[in-house]
Amino acid sequence: MAGNSRRRGAMRKPGTKKGMQVGSGGQRRRGLEGKGPTPRAEERTGHPASRRAAAKRKQAEASTSRRSGAAETGRPGATETVAGRNSVVEALRAEVPVKALYVAERIDSDDRVREVLRTAADRGVSVLEAPRSELDRVTGGAVHQGVALTLPPYDYAHPDDVLARAHKAGEPPLVVALDGVTDPRNLGAVVRSAAAFGAHGVVIPERRSAGMTAGAWKTSAGAAARLPVARATNLARQLRAYQEAGLFVVGLDGDGELEISDAEAITEPLCLVIGSEGAGMSRIVSEACDLVVRIPIARSIESLNAGVAAGVALYEISRARR
Repeated sequence: MAGNSRRRGAMRKPGTKKGMQVGSGGQRRRGLEGKGPTPRAEERTGHPASRRAAAKRKQAEASTSRRSGAAETGRPGATETVAGRNSVVEALRAEVPVKALYVAERIDSDDRVREVLRTAADRGVSVLEAPRSELDRVTGGAVHQGVALTLPPYDYAHPDDVLARAHKAGEPPLVVALDGVTDPRNLGAVVRSAAAFGAHGVVIPERRSAGMTAGAWKTSAGAAARLPVARATNLARQLRAYQEAGLFVVGLDGDGELEISDAEAITEPLCLVIGSEGAGMSRIVSEACDLVVRIPIARSIESLNAGVAAGVALYEISRARR
């Protein structure tokens, strides 16, 4: 009841008086101290300039992620993504192996989308309907236009498997090795020519080389499904292993010792080595060759790209063997 000082909590304990105590403990002095220079607009949370800077950083990170993914593509265990309606249509037409097809929810259907869905159904490809944010994540921020394909990792053969394939067919081995060829389209063209002229396989190094991406597969025009592509940890060491197995290793270079048509060795068990268009074969790979030959071309043309050079050389080898 009112005025009852005996009830619990009615009396304030000593030392619990509200309000300012004696002395401020320096609080007023600290309140007058400066807080340093005013931060830049990009550093202020919520400022338009800060939001623009954050968007640029995010875009740069996405670009780096895409470049990193491209660098990894074609390596064992790597999964490649094909994004965009035209690219997806071309990949399906080329019968590139497909793991899954992603289609955006409520996509605006056109002839390309209808062809994609029809081809995927005919091939038994898994079709996943997903929000556009999921397609952004799957493609690493690439322009996908609502459709994307994921490809399984390419199943590379062992370099010894190429020789075993030749022995099984009862034919003198013909292997094509590439040194420093980094364009997937050139790799696909070499695979196509190798299959056309009776080679038993293509060998590429694990590093500083194009891999069997969707671009390489499309350029091969289906030959990649019939001809094995092998990876070598060390190409020069693998060439020496082929020499020990009885193969004659012939390198192709513009400054070769003689023309390829004059080399008697091309009728023997053979490994043909082709370098990049610009740098050619590396020194260590060139030294591992038994012979270096050239393709006669007009002086006004410095060199042929790897795909064209492989086609010309393999035709000459096929003609000599017949």
